Amino acid sequence: MKKVVGVQLENDPKIYFFLVDGIHLIKEDEVIVETEQGIQIGKVKTFVKEYEDRDVSTVMKKVLRKVTPEDLIQQKQNQKDSMEALETAKKLALELDLPMQFLDANYIFNRNQLFFSYLADTRIDFRILAKKLASKYKTRIELRQIGVRDKAKKVGGLGPCGLILCCNRFLDDFVPVSINMAKNQDLALNPTKINGLCGRLLCCLNYEDELYKELREKMPKIGEIITTAHGKGKVVSINLLNHTYYVELSNKEVIAESV
Repeated sequence: MKKVVGVQLENDPKIYFFLVDGIHLIKEDEVIVETEQGIQIGKVKTFVKEYEDRDVSTVMKKVLRKVTPEDLIQQKQNQKDSMEALETAKKLALELDLPMQFLDANYIFNRNQLFFSYLADTRIDFRILAKKLASKYKTRIELRQIGVRDKAKKVGGLGPCGLILCCNRFLDDFVPVSINMAKNQDLALNPTKINGLCGRLLCCLNYEDELYKELREKMPKIGEIITTAHGKGKVVSINLLNHTYYVELSNKEVIAESV
């Protein structure tokens, strides 16, 4: 049997799973883990679970240890140096006339890699910038171009519902959201109503989409001619949540029918 635990790395909302060997861990413990990018710091987000050896990936990395006071001092220094590196990247991009909007910079714990994330309308040739940064910081540099949704996820804010943005609070991945989801829910196709702070369709349109699809399957379509107890008529409107549709009879009377 092998023990596995879920850990959330710093500046990354996803939960990654690591092997645990000889370490007692509980939720919210801070730990040092081995990753493909190097040694990183993270926080335990799940209970430790045991699995059969065959059910655990042979390439799964390990939790190395719990965080020590010395590790926290190192992490604080990393954060300070990351902020300085961010300002340097902004200055160099301006000098090189590169249309890049830098959002953040992050050293991984062992400082083997320094990540920068930025926004740009087009692809940027940042090779000279990367060389200058690598020369200054003597570590591997990675510049990541992100989208407007990713920016909202990093920066945060309040959605039209008055709550903290879902992407910033709990969403791990972005799922495709289409205008058909808004149509399924009979929402006004007004960008100011159905778009989020990022300018893209609201992620929450996806939450109830399956329910609305189910309800629509049970309902007649608007314009459909159906037979009721009061005679034939045309469906003129529907109320999905009330499981009700309205039929206009030949005498222009409108009646409500339920499913």
